[in-house]
Amino acid sequence: MSDAASLGRDRVGPRKRDAGATRAAILEAAKAHFARSGYDRAALRDIAADARSDVALVKRYFGGKEALFIEALKGSFHPDRLRAWDRRTFPREAAAMLADAAHVGEERTLSFQFLLRTATSPTTAPLLNVAVQERFLGPIRDWLGGEDAAARARVLAATYIGFLVERLIRNEALKGREREVFIDRATAIFETLLVPWPADED
Repeated sequence: MSDAASLGRDRVGPRKRDAGATRAAILEAAKAHFARSGYDRAALRDIAADARSDVALVKRYFGGKEALFIEALKGSFHPDRLRAWDRRTFPREAAAMLADAAHVGEERTLSFQFLLRTATSPTTAPLLNVAVQERFLGPIRDWLGGEDAAARARVLAATYIGFLVERLIRNEALKGREREVFIDRATAIFETLLVPWPADED
C-alpha cells in the first residue's frame, strides 16, 4: 500500500455509527429481555450484547434501565396501526388472525409477552397503566367514536386481550370445523363491540 493511500485512509477516519439502527437494535433487544426475564432480572449488559452494542451506548441513547424500559413499553403499542383498522373488515380479519398459531405474528407475540410480564410486576404495572391509556385505549376510543366510546373501547380491548391469551396458551393454529366456528363466533363478537348500544327509551 502506498503512503498516499495510507494518508487518504487516515483522513477518512473510522466509519460512523448508524445511530438510528443502533437505537432500534437496543430497543428490540430490550423488548426480548424484558419479555423473557421481566424488568428486575433483565440486565443492561445482556441487552447491549444482543444489540451488538455496549452499556455506555445504551445509557447514552436512553439514560438508564428505567428510561429504556419505558421506551420499549411505548414501542410495544402501535397507535397508528389501530387508527388504520378498517371497521368493515376488522372483525373477521382479527378473528382469523386469532385462529392462527401465536408464532405467526412473532413480533406481536413477543410484545404481548412483554406486556404480560409488565402487568404482573408491582414495579412496572403503573408504567403499563399509563402506556395503555395513552397508546392503546385512547386510540381505540377515538377509532370507535360515538356514544360511550371510552367504555366500549375498554370492553373491546379486554376481549381482544383475552383472545390473545387463549392463542398464546394454545400455541397452534385451529383447523377444520373448529377453526370455522371460532372465526364466525369471534367475528360476531367483534362486530357487536364496534357499534353503540341503542339509546334507552323512556
